[in-house]
Amino acid sequence: MLSERLTRYSELTEEKLAELLGESANAPILQESMAYSVFSGGKRIRPALCMAACELCGGTPEDALLAASAMEMIHTYSLIHDDLPAMDNDDMRRGKPSNHKAFGEANAILAGDGLLSLAFYALSLCPHSDALSAISKGAFEMVMGQSLDVNSGGDESLLRKLQDYKTGALFRAAVGAGAACAGASVEQRAALIRFADAYGMLFQITDDILDFEGESSVLGKSVGKDAEEGKTTFVTIYGLDSAKEFAKQYAREAREAVLAVGGDAAFFTELISYTLTRKS
Repeated sequence: MLSERLTRYSELTEEKLAELLGESANAPILQESMAYSVFSGGKRIRPALCMAACELCGGTPEDALLAASAMEMIHTYSLIHDDLPAMDNDDMRRGKPSNHKAFGEANAILAGDGLLSLAFYALSLCPHSDALSAISKGAFEMVMGQSLDVNSGGDESLLRKLQDYKTGALFRAAVGAGAACAGASVEQRAALIRFADAYGMLFQITDDILDFEGESSVLGKSVGKDAEEGKTTFVTIYGLDSAKEFAKQYAREAREAVLAVGGDAAFFTELISYTLTRKS
């Protein structure tokens, strides 16, 4: 069921993304570089969560499609900028050269800027103003998280705040926007935000674990850089075994939260289980 719904959500998202990227036809290099990263694979988890939250609260995937597409463009812009030499300086992303290696730094910066701008254009077409609010807040919190990451220098006191902003913010935005598109109740929205808080921590911790013990050929990116650069992560601060225990704890919290929303939460519970044991 999980793979089927992820595939369905991904197909809907990619169709809408192709339509939105058509707006850049008069700037062919910009269009090519944005498409290079947007259509480079990936699980589309953020747009999937947006549409799944909408469905869980009584809407349809199509109700949240503009918001979901905006989520994916914001996520992709963040990856393009994250890979730049001034940030993480990664040459590979999803098994192929990073955007700045393929198009140069200037075009990579513009591709990120273009995707962020196009995301908000898509949101301007969405009839649900609460979705715009949720995603705007999430996008800014993600940038705050990246700033903490760049400047933390291994500061343990910043660990949870850093991880919450850097990763959890866009998950909160995704489910918050999806709930808004369905006209969800205050209680449903609150439960989904609790889910996103815990799921974001789970996702980031498993990402940290994969950086420690994953394989670059499977991940499609470099591994071992967190420890090498003294990054603040659950693995570098607490060690691998403790990080795995934290991941299990947050998985339990995410499951409890989403079950409180009501309805068929199977997609969410399966996604939690998958994330806890993921290899990529």
